[in-house]
Amino acid sequence: MVKAEPSAVTSPRLRRLRSGDVALAVEEHGPATAPTIVFAHGFGQTRGAWRSALAELGMAGWRALAYDARGHGESDRLGSGDYHVDQFVDDLATVCAETTSPPVVVGASMGGLVGLVMAARESAHCRALVLVDITPRWEPAGVARIVEFMRAHPDGFAHVDEAADAIAAYLPHRGPRRSSERLAGLLVGGDDGRLRWHWDPRMLAPIAEDSARHQGDLFEAARKIRVPTLLVSGGASDVVSAETIAEFLELVPHARHVTVPRATHMVAGDENRVFSAHVFDFLQSLPPA
Repeated sequence: MVKAEPSAVTSPRLRRLRSGDVALAVEEHGPATAPTIVFAHGFGQTRGAWRSALAELGMAGWRALAYDARGHGESDRLGSGDYHVDQFVDDLATVCAETTSPPVVVGASMGGLVGLVMAARESAHCRALVLVDITPRWEPAGVARIVEFMRAHPDGFAHVDEAADAIAAYLPHRGPRRSSERLAGLLVGGDDGRLRWHWDPRMLAPIAEDSARHQGDLFEAARKIRVPTLLVSGGASDVVSAETIAEFLELVPHARHVTVPRATHMVAGDENRVFSAHVFDFLQSLPPA
């Protein structure tokens, strides 16, 4: 059984890690010498999506890392705008390779697909894998809804309240609107005074096309997974379904699956306590590092 000693180290440590032609913003919680878990966020998100889980794992004695993917948050954007999926896989491998021992990798949505490919290609860099509401085949309607939201408001927002209204309309089940303070990390001001989401809009078309083109590769990658694997799905998700989950479990027969009943595709954001509990249970089931 895997155990980590409880820790009083909760203050995050921020640094920049070079990966190819970009520098990645990495946030770290917990003891520097503890077993490591690396979180990879979804497309259009930032490392802030994992902040509650990072703090909890750091308090529990794990070294918990999350990073902004290239083109997102405080990580570098590509001047050329020429993004493709392999770059994101290489970035995750870079983060994992600099840990003292192979980490557990947790990836949501795009981050999960990146984690899946990296675990198949770079098995020495991955101790175990947690996929959050993503499978090699996904439901087109759910992905189309995400893309529609990301393509909206190309001119940005005049005020943070407008962004809060957009998120409230996209995630009506979340209840009260996000505060201005909570949204600050998701927005960046432009030279024109407008606020825009904290990710490079030039990524959307090439990454969407690249992902669709590589779907066959994702099936092949899943077949190669040998590390302990957990799939956490949202009971109200429109991105994965009973059919895509069953298909994944056939591809990775040793994988475990749990459902967070009231969660949508945004599992950790919707039900972080339940999500974290499932991750803790999975971590405790792993063989010693």
